[in-house]
Amino acid sequence: MVLGHSHRKSSTASNRSSPEDTRDGEAGEDETVVSSEQGNVLTHIISQLRPGADLSRVTLPTFILEPRSMLERITNFMAHPETLLPMPDIDDPIQRFVAVTKFYLSGWHIKPPGVKKPLNPILGETFTGYWDYPDGTRGYYISEQTSHHPPKSSYFFMAPEHHIRIDGTLKPRSKFLGNSVGSFMEGIAVMRFLTRNERYFITQPNMYARGILFGKMKYELGDHAVVRCPESGLEADVEFKVKGWMGGTYNAIAGYINETATGKHLFELSGFWHDKMYIKDLATGKKELFFDASTAKPTLPKSRPISEQGPRESQRLWQPTTLAIKKADQKTATDEKTRVEDEQRREAAERGEEPWKSKLFKPAPAGDEEQLDWIIDAEVDPTLPPDEQVKQILAIAPVLPGQQASQDFQEEMKLPSQQGKPLPPQSSESQQAAGGDLIDFGQNESTADKQQGSGSKDLAAGMGSMSMKDPPKGRGNPVRRSDSMGSEETFIDAES
Repeated sequence: MVLGHSHRKSSTASNRSSPEDTRDGEAGEDETVVSSEQGNVLTHIISQLRPGADLSRVTLPTFILEPRSMLERITNFMAHPETLLPMPDIDDPIQRFVAVTKFYLSGWHIKPPGVKKPLNPILGETFTGYWDYPDGTRGYYISEQTSHHPPKSSYFFMAPEHHIRIDGTLKPRSKFLGNSVGSFMEGIAVMRFLTRNERYFITQPNMYARGILFGKMKYELGDHAVVRCPESGLEADVEFKVKGWMGGTYNAIAGYINETATGKHLFELSGFWHDKMYIKDLATGKKELFFDASTAKPTLPKSRPISEQGPRESQRLWQPTTLAIKKADQKTATDEKTRVEDEQRREAAERGEEPWKSKLFKPAPAGDEEQLDWIIDAEVDPTLPPDEQVKQILAIAPVLPGQQASQDFQEEMKLPSQQGKPLPPQSSESQQAAGGDLIDFGQNESTADKQQGSGSKDLAAGMGSMSMKDPPKGRGNPVRRSDSMGSEETFIDAES
């Protein structure tokens, strides 16, 4: 569920992710100080418009970025072990499916304040982490960016003592929608209960950032998401409701748990994904609290110290960028983000037409799981004792503190600048190769999609009725934006 962080220092201690850490810094919890030319998203977009400018490469300013990579943000999906770990031990298949649905709904509330977008991973970027559970066991997570255009983030999770395995590939596709940006979360996850021989196919709701150009900026989840178990013949269809123009409310959910073959409703789901959610047994009419996100505390993964991480591991790769974002130093954040993208441009130019090869994942086999696109390129034998399974997992990539990759692997993962190669000058072609854009304005659509309307036209239409005058400057004229839960952020001219 994909839904920043305290300043990390290189040490022998493990790093722990936390969405709450974005509240650190001089500006305070609800205030971000930005430079005068970035007073709000609108003026930043307008500042990029020049005669003949390529609108397909318009980007958002760095103050809207969450200081962690998408590969790390995916771990929100596994951040409630109290709902995750008991599931395989439930004997009744219907109640087991109900527990899976509860687990699925438990992670959507995890997000930083305001409307934030995680950093786009570069091709070959990796992130690994682990959870220490109260019962003395652990969960292990390994991920890699397996494609950049279109973006694909592939991941593997396993809790050997609890017989749980998750494979997934997230394929976000963003599009400009006038005054909103939609991130359409394509791809699936397949969760397995290894002692039950059950699989759960899971999709995600789409994400929307409203008020990008004018009005209040709000974060919404929208549309339908499905959890389906072919072995038990059960399916949950959950609608994440968006607020309508004339009515409705934010963050509501509604849905049913059904028998797939007959379509019969067994349970009804309702409530709010950021607050209390309820389940109603339609056979008995009993309605009860399902999950209370307003009081739930996520358990986010630990990771190896920065000093032990390789050059392509997310936290080390983006550390200068994320530190600058947390300090509201937008110029440094932009410069450092561009530096990483320049490395990717060089690699793309050197690679030419040669296909890129993943280091940790391989193409998914044909069949009902082929939508995964990629699966971990290693065998973890669930019939072995848990400690032997752990050895197999840790042989894939370093996960725990003290682990080091082989010398050959470290050499392969070096960035061009670490190999003593100069970076290429920026050009329109190299920017296309790097794909450093934060929003897809239609440049990644198929020909058929583009025939339905271009993102550049949408942008021009969205701005056509708007004044192009700069907003008034000075601390007496702050720009306020709030998310769908009412949390406000104030953007202030830092030079006044």
